[in-house]
Amino acid sequence: MGSRGLPPLLLVLLDCWASGSAQAGATSAVTTEGFNSAEPAATTLRPALSPGPPETPRAPRPSSGPRPTPVTDVAALCVCDLSPARCDVNCCCDPDCSSMDFSVFSACSVPVVTGDRQFCSQKAALYSLNFTADPPQRVFKLVDQINPSIFCIHITNHKPALSFINPEVPDENNFDKLMKTSDGFSSTAESDISLTTKLDAPSAAKYEYGAHLQTSDSFLRFPSPLTSSLCTDDNPAAFLVNQAVKCTRRINLEQCEEIEALSMAYYSSPKILRVPNSKTEVPITVQSVVIQSLNKTLTRREDTAVLKQALAEVGDIRICSNVVLEVQYSLTYTDAGDVTKAAVSLLLGTVSSAVVPFQQKFEIRFIQQNTKPVLLSGNPGYVAGLPLAAGFRPRKGSGIIQTTNRHGQFTILRSTAEQDCLAIEGVRAPVLFGYNMQSGCKLRLTGAVTCQLVVQKVKSLLKGQGFPDYVAPFGNSQAQDVLDWVPVHFVTQASHVKDACQLPVALAVEVEWTKYGSLLNPQARIVNVTARLIASAFPETSSGSERTVLISTAVTFVDVSAPAEAGFRAQPTINAKLPFNFFFPFV
Repeated sequence: MGSRGLPPLLLVLLDCWASGSAQAGATSAVTTEGFNSAEPAATTLRPALSPGPPETPRAPRPSSGPRPTPVTDVAALCVCDLSPARCDVNCCCDPDCSSMDFSVFSACSVPVVTGDRQFCSQKAALYSLNFTADPPQRVFKLVDQINPSIFCIHITNHKPALSFINPEVPDENNFDKLMKTSDGFSSTAESDISLTTKLDAPSAAKYEYGAHLQTSDSFLRFPSPLTSSLCTDDNPAAFLVNQAVKCTRRINLEQCEEIEALSMAYYSSPKILRVPNSKTEVPITVQSVVIQSLNKTLTRREDTAVLKQALAEVGDIRICSNVVLEVQYSLTYTDAGDVTKAAVSLLLGTVSSAVVPFQQKFEIRFIQQNTKPVLLSGNPGYVAGLPLAAGFRPRKGSGIIQTTNRHGQFTILRSTAEQDCLAIEGVRAPVLFGYNMQSGCKLRLTGAVTCQLVVQKVKSLLKGQGFPDYVAPFGNSQAQDVLDWVPVHFVTQASHVKDACQLPVALAVEVEWTKYGSLLNPQARIVNVTARLIASAFPETSSGSERTVLISTAVTFVDVSAPAEAGFRAQPTINAKLPFNFFFPFV
């Protein structure tokens, strides 16, 4: 019996099933540690079922041609390769990964890479790890993946649909041609902005925080531990990110002369670009070279010539000398984000087979040009006679803002011989830890002066240009540790005279501190700061007469340390309970 009675939908489903079954016989190519594989063997498709009767065969359908070559080659595609010239963790398709990197992988983060999943048959790249091999190897398979869905794309005969067409940007050469082939151009503000951004966007003219430091060939390498304690040499150094790391170097001592990471030239030869994508190079100057012997003796070399590793035999022990043990980079930069100077200090040592694997230390720090180190008021506790560290917090979530002048962060009014408040405006004295201070001046008032004007003037005179909101608890407190800083409690005390203008006449600052730490070496710590603004009634003056008001400031340091008490360890107590029938049958 023929297929005349079959519904058309069933015939279409059978046709798709037959095509999918025929493609399932494709072969796959398997490689290890490589991406080149043979093409799958050609498959033979079974003829599709025809809806017509068998006695009247239909003419063959016109062939739509072979499927165009896909734009995306899945064998060369790696979606987890995010870092240039650096192995990404658990990224099995990353070409920068070596067998040593595979040894610390746990699994492949992207085991299958495919193209468009709507095709009935498509190429798929499969990645896995063979941990039984020594060292572990990456296993790569390129297979034909069959889409089980009956609603899939079997053949694509529209080649432009396989890729995005890059639009042709109008210029003076092709403008007339584009005018003839289109209905005209429409200009909007958004399109103008995007076009201008693409054409006129300049390259980065300065380094920004966290940007990779570029060199003439790639970037400045700063070895660091990755997923384990082993050193990873492809870690880039970031701008303004001070780092100090330690990592373990596992080597074959017989090949120490060939390993670049052990050579002095590997860290001193790169040339850093002054700004990103520029042609101006900043060479790395060798600042000092220190030699460490096997018995840990340090000797500084007078010259800074580049030394090479040397393999030698001392008795029955093989040693490798001039191996880099410590690297310290020091980079100088400007406010504009330019790198102006680069220096490196190296510690070279001798490594024997008894100390392999060994540890390396790497450090990088950035110094701003034309800046001087900030003096501390103690380390950690305050030292008597040094200024208080203070600042203000502009908004919630930000750090403490401090002036570069250490003696100008917390100040009071300074007394002079003239005792004229208007003449000494702006003349301030720093608040020194442990020193009780008092100063003042005289303010002459006439009847023509209003109270509001005098109040505003006296407040600015007492508090100064920038009265701080926070005081550092220790002399070496960091500005980013906001929660450790002590807030300044500002209190205003007014007189009890009703309906009178309140004129500030005094500012009293009380600093409470305590002794912190061990009894043998206690450290001074500030625990509370209170600033009281004392006001009185505005004096009444008759027309043409003057009245003098005394303005004063005072700072008092109060020791609130609790007396030290000798502590003794408490005697142990026995918390034992007898069973309820312990004295049975006597009780």
